[in-house]
Amino acid sequence: QVQLVESGGGLVQAGGSLRLSCAASGRTFSSYAMGWFRQAPGKERKFVTAISWRGDSTYYADSVKGRFTISRDNAKNMVDLQMNSLKPEDTAVYYCAANRRGTVVAANGNFYDYWGQGTQVTVSS
Repeated sequence: QVQLVESGGGLVQAGGSLRLSCAASGRTFSSYAMGWFRQAPGKERKFVTAISWRGDSTYYADSVKGRFTISRDNAKNMVDLQMNSLKPEDTAVYYCAANRRGTVVAANGNFYDYWGQGTQVTVSS
């Protein structure tokens, strides 16, 4: 069992930066691939980025490539999402998720076994 808690969301102006963190419980965290997804009001949940269990493989949605960076610290059971050059269209609730298939950096949410409660990110224009 893995429990995930996101933090770091908030209100920021366009062009600004935020760093989201996902704290995971459970001794098996380091074996999980991790992902970030987001859901804007009235829209479907969308993939943002994912990272393999060792951190040697990452995958980004085209919409965030070059602006967002995912990283993990297995010793601290943490996954971070650094978001730069934020745009109003990045406004959403951001969720982290854990995938027991540690080498699979999947964009499909069906691959993920555990989800956090989400943190709100609002980017004003």
